[in-house]
Amino acid sequence: MSTGIRLVKTAGTFEEHIETLKRALKEADTVVIGAGAGLSTAAGFGYSGERFKKYFSDFEEKYGFHDMYSGGFYPFSTPEEKWAFWSRNIWINRYAPIPNDLYERLLELVKDKDYFVITTNVDHCFQRAGFDKKRLFYTQGDYGLFQSSDPQGITAHKTYDNEEMVREMIISQGFEIASDGNLIIPEGKQISMTIPSDLIPYCPDDGRPFTTNLRADDTFVEDEGWHEASQRYSQFLQRHRNTGTLYLELGVGYNTPVIIKYPFWRMTMENPRAIYACLNKGEAYTPEEIGEKSICINEDFSKVIDELLKK
Repeated sequence: MSTGIRLVKTAGTFEEHIETLKRALKEADTVVIGAGAGLSTAAGFGYSGERFKKYFSDFEEKYGFHDMYSGGFYPFSTPEEKWAFWSRNIWINRYAPIPNDLYERLLELVKDKDYFVITTNVDHCFQRAGFDKKRLFYTQGDYGLFQSSDPQGITAHKTYDNEEMVREMIISQGFEIASDGNLIIPEGKQISMTIPSDLIPYCPDDGRPFTTNLRADDTFVEDEGWHEASQRYSQFLQRHRNTGTLYLELGVGYNTPVIIKYPFWRMTMENPRAIYACLNKGEAYTPEEIGEKSICINEDFSKVIDELLKK
């Protein structure tokens, strides 16, 4: 990607970077976490491979896509089939247990700090792991919410909790749900690729079909909770614009850099007391202009957090 900005890595060994980041965490008055898809992937939310094949091998065989992301854009011929796919996708990425404790360990690093989290992830992992929900801003939506497919009037700023609707769809396909939320494929049972027509979800306020509350186009609903979180984030940044702040960027790529990456660069440049840390295996870079105030670590998240938690 060409940005007109010269990107560089930061000099030093992994061990030196860890010690520098430890010191930055200790000395920071404020920590602003910016989290992208790479963090959830490291927490076990892979959209392809074994996890995809376990729950979507029937869809893969029929339609030829090989990951959940691609399946989300597939033009299924019926809503019954579309919601069979989406209910599985939503359940395993929003309501089933988080595959590992990466988010809990991240909380250990910052729980005693004045922190705030902005994330493009839609799996709700931060709140489920115990982060203060008043310190979270999910910019791109939530797998746990539905919205009208044509939001206007009363539905223009309204979302709807979907857990019970999704649960019914899941069970109708032949799955079982364990007490901890894990999705179970009963031995010897044929799993259906459709849901019953009477489970197709419709908005109770306008009668239109429901859709996921994910930012895919200009129909994305920014509800009251979204705007409150956005305001809290803006006020937090304003209060701390000149304090000793660590901008901790985790797994953020270049799909939507204007949400986290570019603002973190700008705020680091503007605040003489700020430090920018980029953790992203294979993609940890910083603008040359803030190179002296940056820490770039091209390593596995779990390894990095383990090292940071060591006394």
